[in-house]
Amino acid sequence: MFKRYRIRDFDFKLVLMILALSAIGIMAIGSAEESLQTRQLAGVVAGAFLMIVICFFDYTWILKFYWLMYVANLILLLAVWQLGEESHGATRWLRIGGLQFQPSETAKILLILFFAQFIMKHRKKLNTVGIIALCAGMFALPWILVWEQPDLSTSMVLIALFAVIMFAGGISLKVVFGVLAVTIPAVALVISLALQPDNDLLTDSQKNRVLAFVNPQEYETTFAYQQLNSVKAIASGQLDGKGYKNNKITSVKNGNFLSEAETDFIFSVIGEEFGFKGSVVVIVLLFSIALECISVARKAKDVAGTIISASMGGLVAVQGFFNIGVSTFILPNTGLTLPFVSYGLTSLLSLYMGMGFVLNVRLQAKKSKQ
Repeated sequence: MFKRYRIRDFDFKLVLMILALSAIGIMAIGSAEESLQTRQLAGVVAGAFLMIVICFFDYTWILKFYWLMYVANLILLLAVWQLGEESHGATRWLRIGGLQFQPSETAKILLILFFAQFIMKHRKKLNTVGIIALCAGMFALPWILVWEQPDLSTSMVLIALFAVIMFAGGISLKVVFGVLAVTIPAVALVISLALQPDNDLLTDSQKNRVLAFVNPQEYETTFAYQQLNSVKAIASGQLDGKGYKNNKITSVKNGNFLSEAETDFIFSVIGEEFGFKGSVVVIVLLFSIALECISVARKAKDVAGTIISASMGGLVAVQGFFNIGVSTFILPNTGLTLPFVSYGLTSLLSLYMGMGFVLNVRLQAKKSKQ
């Protein structure tokens, strides 16, 4: 359960980058919705504590309970389906006592840990049809439960995360290219069919978000409204920004033209108040955290450690790209948080816990590769 570690093997650089990004998030949330700043600060403190505690647990011991993690994940997602609380047309939150959380966020970490151990146990047969089909089937069960909430954005992130998991696990490039050859045209066909008026594959809200992305002028007062204002906010910040918590009447945020400014569009607040320079700092930190996780994956002592670290790096990169892509209108509105920056305690704590496992992988890295 516990091992002796050397302090020089601790990844201080990764911790500092995470804390720096979290500090920017606390500041931005204080400007977007000041009443939530204290809660976000408490979440960062709690998350940092959990990260440090977890990093000293031997991940190989924790992974012994991988089937328990998988079952617990399914139970939580099923509980949302039956007992979840509805908000904004979706049922994604579960309340236990006075605690409300979003199981689709914890699902990301639990799936990473589960597949890390499962693939390591079956790594010699990973490229066989049976194991690939089994992995796809076990992934499909929680994925369908998330899709039905409905949560299209998290569903897309989970698919990308599963692809990273399989790639890090050592799946053959022949299989990868074969799947891509089938998947890309299939996805294009599904999207085309889903946007047809008489098709119910997507909800009306999801269809309208995609259509608003394709033709924003037609939806500029409805479904494209948030993203158009987000672009205005970011552009108005120019190089240096308008200043933190400024009182300028030209501020898009101050005019309450940004919906969900503390969560989905927190990057817009950063762009307006800290300008291009502040936006670049956030992007560089996200990119650097992802790269550091990949660096840890390359030094991992086993396949499980490689999968954990690479998948956490992939999660930060993919979710960060989606969030910033929505804020800058290069992607349809998805409703994803910006890792370590947006308000959302379930997402924040889940990410910190996942990074705790990455730190432990680094503490047990192969000495010959340091």
